[in-house]
Amino acid sequence: MRRLALALLLIVASCVPATVTRAQPDFAAPTATGEVTSFPDWRLRSSSDVPVGGDVVSRPEYDDEAWTTVPRRSTVLGGLVAAGRYPDIHYSTNMRDKVNAGHFTVPWWYRKTFLSNSLAGSRTFLRLPGGIIPSAEIWLNGVMIAGPDVVAGAYPAHDFEVPLRAGVNALAIKVFPADSYEQFTLDFLDWSQPPPDNSMGVWRDVQLVRTGPVSLHNARVLTSLAVPSLDTAELTIKAEVTNHTSSDVEVLVRGSADGPFEEKVKVPAMGTATVETKQYVERPRVWWPYAMGDQPLYRLELEASVGGRTSDRTAKDFGIRHVRSFLNADGAQAFEINGRPFQVRGAGWVPDLFLRDNRQRVRDELSYVRDLGLNTLRLEGKEEHEEFYELADRMGIVLMPGWECCSKWQHYEKWSQADFAVARASAVTEGFRLQNHPSVLSFYLGSDTAPPPEVEKTYLDAFASTDWSLPLLPSIGPWASETLGPSGHKGAGPYWWVPPNFFYGEVAGGAFGFEGENGPGAAIPELAALKSFMTDSELEALWRDPDSVQYHLSWSTWFNHLGDFWHSLATRYGAPTSLEDFVRKAQLMNYEVNRAQFEAHGRNGLRPVNPSTGDIYWLLNNAQPELYWHLFDYSMTPSGGYFGARKGLRPTHVQYSYDDNTVWALGAVDGMNVQTTVFELDGTVRSDSTVPVSGPGAVDKVTLGASRTYLVRLLLRDASGNVVDRNVYWLSSSPDVTDLGSSTWYHLPQTSYADFTGLMSLPRGKLSVSSTVSGTRADVTLTNDSSSVAFFTRVSIHKGPGGPEIAPALWTDNYVTLWPGETVTVSASYREELLGGATPTVEVG
Repeated sequence: MRRLALALLLIVASCVPATVTRAQPDFAAPTATGEVTSFPDWRLRSSSDVPVGGDVVSRPEYDDEAWTTVPRRSTVLGGLVAAGRYPDIHYSTNMRDKVNAGHFTVPWWYRKTFLSNSLAGSRTFLRLPGGIIPSAEIWLNGVMIAGPDVVAGAYPAHDFEVPLRAGVNALAIKVFPADSYEQFTLDFLDWSQPPPDNSMGVWRDVQLVRTGPVSLHNARVLTSLAVPSLDTAELTIKAEVTNHTSSDVEVLVRGSADGPFEEKVKVPAMGTATVETKQYVERPRVWWPYAMGDQPLYRLELEASVGGRTSDRTAKDFGIRHVRSFLNADGAQAFEINGRPFQVRGAGWVPDLFLRDNRQRVRDELSYVRDLGLNTLRLEGKEEHEEFYELADRMGIVLMPGWECCSKWQHYEKWSQADFAVARASAVTEGFRLQNHPSVLSFYLGSDTAPPPEVEKTYLDAFASTDWSLPLLPSIGPWASETLGPSGHKGAGPYWWVPPNFFYGEVAGGAFGFEGENGPGAAIPELAALKSFMTDSELEALWRDPDSVQYHLSWSTWFNHLGDFWHSLATRYGAPTSLEDFVRKAQLMNYEVNRAQFEAHGRNGLRPVNPSTGDIYWLLNNAQPELYWHLFDYSMTPSGGYFGARKGLRPTHVQYSYDDNTVWALGAVDGMNVQTTVFELDGTVRSDSTVPVSGPGAVDKVTLGASRTYLVRLLLRDASGNVVDRNVYWLSSSPDVTDLGSSTWYHLPQTSYADFTGLMSLPRGKLSVSSTVSGTRADVTLTNDSSSVAFFTRVSIHKGPGGPEIAPALWTDNYVTLWPGETVTVSASYREELLGGATPTVEVG
């Protein structure tokens, strides 16, 4: 009988699909009350390869051995890239030609098994801190927990109470295909080539939370700071307490912020109540943007107990600061932080194209933000992971998040009632999530348009329910909303090449008022970076054919070829004669225009009438290797545009004004002086003057050179004669002239051009180089031993002689120009692990 029973059992087992689990659980659900665990990774498979439904896929015994292991956060395509399915995806047109977009027109399954113990009196919740792009079915142990009618949209958070088994459990998430015009997703708009999977996937953590009979949610600290004294602060501490039982309970909530406290709250059966308390802080440690002060953080800790037993815990950091938003006398958006004026000097942030979780890269990119001298990042519809905001809090970088343009987020006429519910849930989730971060300055309810009244009310009501106290802005353009009124922004653009003097004009896009996004478009990386993602034929077209469509520009016909950037380069500097010649000239183009944009806003921030109150450079970084819209390229090798921007953003700075030839000393103090020297290209000194400085402002005027091309050197010295800042311009007696009458929203044509062709005939300067290098730093001293100007000299640090360049690296200066006999020292710092064991080697070019 035993043999017969065993035989029958084997026959029955063979008829059940996939009954053996090959991959054993590698993590466990929380083992104590108040704990949270995140799923560490996933097993991924297309539904076209899975002939069964969620009731089978989510059984613990289902066999997923043939599935692909992918990281815990990324899109479907990002997971496949991480698993090695698509090597070199960013090279040439590989993403378009080697990835079949049709594979992502069907749902994909994410699956994970895990262990759970039995904990008497506890409850377990499946927590989605943010939505899944675009919608999903959630299955656990053969049972559907929620469908796409509930789990929809990129942002809404969800908590589902789930019954776990003692032993092995299985979670399966069926993610549906994405369409950014039909669903609330994350779209990269015209910022890059679109990812073939349209960003579908599990892009934020999925967590398991264990509590007792009650749980804590949405812990927050509302801060009220005395301004301008900053000597006291009032903290209002709030959280929701949810009762998961069928009886009323009295809950004791203990906690600490600036000191300990406790409050009792009665929570009805299956209901929620808000616990609230206040604390008063004398001489608070105030949070400032990094250029204005320190970034101290406080810690909020809460514990809820019932009948003397802990039921749930939560903790988070917060900062004490005060933000004020207002329209100035000229109708421009303006900000104060802690009672002091705050001029936004910012750029647009772009996440990874596949929403991959690369924290070291994010730290490096935010380090570049501070190195550049930017103080703000704008996040358009890419609200990022919690760690991003924590880094910004600690680094003192101000953030302006908001919803995106152009996709369904802005096609309000297509919204159904279900869409309104998703939009409201998105705002509630982000409102609770962001408000404790002192780095957050505001939130944009719209981007390229202001939301209509019904949509605006949905957002305003949602944010109000979270106790949101920061400014809510209607749009980045000159559109007013019904409730919030005028935006105080003057309009977006330009987005493509403009000459440096454009930013000194009093037309839209110039350096006055508040500019939500604009920039000069094309941004050409250095040669080694270009060769890492472009083929020889693509590189040939890059320097020879301005009208050729470049895959590493936008898919948009407005921005898919170099066009006027190339023509301006060829006219101003001479037609390129080789790829190397084109790249050199492009660095000059990017340097001069980026410097001018930031210098114009810096200067005009000081003027009493129609000042510049803010500017968002479009963009900071890229989602993939690209030829436009960045201050540093995807390889993170800083190029000409980076150092031009960095020069223009120096807080203590001497600069030239393209509109009236004046010389300004920003951030200067009494006792300093400015030396202004004008050189002809043959080395003749046209003029040389030194004037004292009495505070920030205009200090001198440049005497124009006689040649069509000439050079200006500005030196700002302190009272001891030490050079505090150094700035070199190449100028022309032939001005750049634009044709405003023929301009469009994205482009401003030119009718005449500056003449810099004389630079191409400069003799090559002879430099002597001495350097001291270590595992983390290089100091390079350059001396011009020749009788010629050593123009626009670039210094780089490499992994051994002839090896790849080390990036990221933080340089004190680069692309420097030295006059005969002049000596300049530049330094770089970098992470030792980037050397890979090689000896750091300096190259000068």
